[in-house]
Amino acid sequence: MNALLHVVPESGTDDTVVIQTEKAHHTSDVDMLVHARFGQDRLKKTVYRLRENTAPLGDLSLVAMRRGQLVGTLRFWPIRIGAQIPALLLGPLAVASAYQGLGIATRLMHRGLARAQDHGHEIVVLVGDEPYYRRFGFRRDLARDLALPGPVALERFLARELVPDALRGVGGMIEAPRDATITQPFLVSGNGAHNGRDWFGV
Repeated sequence: MNALLHVVPESGTDDTVVIQTEKAHHTSDVDMLVHARFGQDRLKKTVYRLRENTAPLGDLSLVAMRRGQLVGTLRFWPIRIGAQIPALLLGPLAVASAYQGLGIATRLMHRGLARAQDHGHEIVVLVGDEPYYRRFGFRRDLARDLALPGPVALERFLARELVPDALRGVGGMIEAPRDATITQPFLVSGNGAHNGRDWFGV
């Protein structure tokens, strides 16, 4: 059985968890961790349709590592609102069961959102529990004029502005990037401003 599914902190060793940029060689371990945490049924969810035939943004997605073992992951994906306005889809956020309650998810969230802001992105959406994600600035009311292309529990559909008033007057259906055939291991995000450029470019 894969050791990733049974990560146990070792006593008397260096338990430092390091947050770093996800690389292509992390992909299989990330997939195994996400599967262990959320199961196969996750693939039926609407947000996974937006991730099909594309790749996470490599300069924003993060992993948590301890002694060479992957124990946490956070990914960002390129989306568009109303086919025009660039935004980010956050998720999945996952931490190995033995490492929950140690603040790893919080570190991943703060680091990831700060990096997204530094890269010029303005809007982030996710599907998750508002009582948890509210601490990171996500709110249900900010997503009230947005729609997903499939069923979702509306109370779990949240958004955050990385720039004040970024969602003012913004509404419409959330879509995958215009080039939905992109399958490189990782995409690199550009400036997320509302300027019409291919912000998910090379």
